[in-house]
Amino acid sequence: MNIIISAAKTGGHVFPAIEVAKEFASKECNIFFIGTGSEIEKNALEGLSFNYIPLKIDGFRGKSPLNKILSLKDTIFNIFKVYFLIKRNNIKCVITFGGFVTVPVGLAGWLARRKIFTHEQNSVMGSANKLLSKFATVNFLAFPVSGNVSRSLISGNPIRTSFNINKAQENNRDTNKIKIYITGGSQGAKYFNETFPKSFEDVEDLVQIKHQCGNGNFNEVQNLYSKTNIEFTVSEFCKDPSLEIQWADFVISRSGALTISEVSSLSKGMLMIPLPSSIDNHQYLNAKHILDIKMGIIHEEADGIDKLNKKIKKIINQKTYLNWQKETNTSHKNATKFILNNILKEYGAI
Repeated sequence: MNIIISAAKTGGHVFPAIEVAKEFASKECNIFFIGTGSEIEKNALEGLSFNYIPLKIDGFRGKSPLNKILSLKDTIFNIFKVYFLIKRNNIKCVITFGGFVTVPVGLAGWLARRKIFTHEQNSVMGSANKLLSKFATVNFLAFPVSGNVSRSLISGNPIRTSFNINKAQENNRDTNKIKIYITGGSQGAKYFNETFPKSFEDVEDLVQIKHQCGNGNFNEVQNLYSKTNIEFTVSEFCKDPSLEIQWADFVISRSGALTISEVSSLSKGMLMIPLPSSIDNHQYLNAKHILDIKMGIIHEEADGIDKLNKKIKKIINQKTYLNWQKETNTSHKNATKFILNNILKEYGAI
């Protein structure tokens, strides 16, 4: 069966899409992966024999009137480009994972009378998925979302294989220090890079830090930590963050959907700092899910650095992270197979 899988730009969209694509490929399906040509897409697809089709398109929401007109023009052009791709290659279904590029892809599938499936990673439906959900055969949801989403199933988030183990491996401790992995995501986070080298002054003898700082930020963050007595390692990018998470006692991170799904799947807890500018405040709502299953706490940037430092100190002194490690989040471990099986059922293949 020939299928289109589409996702764009962010790891939260792309990595779950890749996992589902690999699962379909293992069933001898031919994958056409449609994105925007971003580096994160190219890196994620490295070594995979999918048909990769990047489309030239930019987002619509929050753009100037002129850019909205240009985006609309690109959308219409790409609808027809994908429509002819579907017809030419006898594509049977279209699966979208978010990002504006999925709008023309999904609409082309609808025009070609193919079945459309969406997957929403966050606690709030993104604009693209919200539109395409009206035409979709099934809308897969990582978490329950606000509002009524018709024809929906809770699937969890498809997580990478390295995160899909029954229990995090025991740390091979070469130190009695509390190990903390700090990550602002693949691009890093200015707030994290500037704040955390200064946030462990009262406990610096108790902790060991690994800090993922994002491309181009190494020297700045390295210099800030060098002014402290903290035992630390700084890296721009972690190719396999599961290793850092398994190493850590707990994680400090944003609360992107994939991050919280993967970290909690390894039975590690989090101090979550939602991105204040996240659309519809979805990162805060994502973090609430982890709070509800007792695997982390939330700090909002607006609450200030003093409160952040008090929370860090409390986690360390009270060893709160040990309670987090007792919990297990299995919500996402079978998401990939769940999506595969439910789509194949629609075609009578199961």
